[in-house]
Amino acid sequence: MQTSLSPTKKLGILIGGSGLIGGTIANYFKTITPDSIDLRAPSSKKLSIRNAGDIRDYLKRVRPDFIINTAIANIGSDSQLAFEVNYLGTLNLARAAAALHIPYIHISSAATLPNGEDLKEDAHIPLTANLSNYAKSKLMAEETLRHMYKTVGLDYTCIRLAVVYGEHDHKIQGFHRLFFSIADEAMPAIFTKKKVMHSYSNANKLPYFVHHVLLNRQEFSGETYHFVDKDPVELANLILTIKSYLELKTPREIYIPYSVATIGKKTMEILLKVFSKIGMKASLPAELMFLESFYKTQTLSSEKLRQSSFHDPMPEETIYTRLPALVIYYLTRWSHQNLISTFSDSMIQTTVMDSDFQHNPQALLNSIHQDSISPFAELRDLSS
Repeated sequence: MQTSLSPTKKLGILIGGSGLIGGTIANYFKTITPDSIDLRAPSSKKLSIRNAGDIRDYLKRVRPDFIINTAIANIGSDSQLAFEVNYLGTLNLARAAAALHIPYIHISSAATLPNGEDLKEDAHIPLTANLSNYAKSKLMAEETLRHMYKTVGLDYTCIRLAVVYGEHDHKIQGFHRLFFSIADEAMPAIFTKKKVMHSYSNANKLPYFVHHVLLNRQEFSGETYHFVDKDPVELANLILTIKSYLELKTPREIYIPYSVATIGKKTMEILLKVFSKIGMKASLPAELMFLESFYKTQTLSSEKLRQSSFHDPMPEETIYTRLPALVIYYLTRWSHQNLISTFSDSMIQTTVMDSDFQHNPQALLNSIHQDSISPFAELRDLSS
């Protein structure tokens, strides 16, 4: 049965709502557009995009007005999982959107692009067998969406992201893996070279663009856009800036050559295999498959985005202006999870209640029992 909505209220489906991008988009629509858009984010238990039957049954029941797909398999996934989630999932959702004649917003990745400067939206790497599973599956998905737009009239928009930054990255990957390595003092030197530039994508701005794209289908249908900050960033400078914010001594300003970094990576892989044979399980971060990218420039052109009807809601915000807030957010989070403890405690402001919990729990308990255990008046009135 279709859910009853007001005639003007739209119903959307978001796939991948538990990730950094999906969670940010979900929060935006929940807080900014609750009266005009109802966005559902079903878990994989309710809707597996790897299963075409699941998608048909769910969408037949819900009848959405649009679909947003932010789901990805972990970048280190094997070929089967990467193919099923990143490609077949995209295909299944696109087939459903085409059948329902509704917009489909697909979030893609700069992994589909070559290295280089000021790369335009029509650039892409050749589809070959030796690509990583992640890049191969994302590239195939883009190709199929273009083909379906031309052949079956799929109303889609592809949004390519570069290095994403923002809060609520619970998996610690991408840029936040780099940030974590510096904060954990696990990076003794700099694994890049000077003047290597990359583009960055602000997760907090993306929902505004997605919303705008949904409201202006004639302009954005069948198009690919690079959603990146206007100015690229030098990786070495960013690493040293993070180090400065954290008040750490490492990484030292010593640049490790790519050849040395590659040897180190292979050595660690061999050691981990040896350890696994005696029952010690560990693995290198999946991001190391992109080690070469640390040493090569890849900047995406934002000209098409800037020439569109979309207006940046926070034009002055960049990875550098966001760093202070990101530092506090992630240090607090990782500290609570006992993942790191090497930074200055003065960076994290503890509340009075938290301080009492640590040092005087009995006094805190007595205080709460005295002042803060009365039933919520608003809910008590409902029970009468």
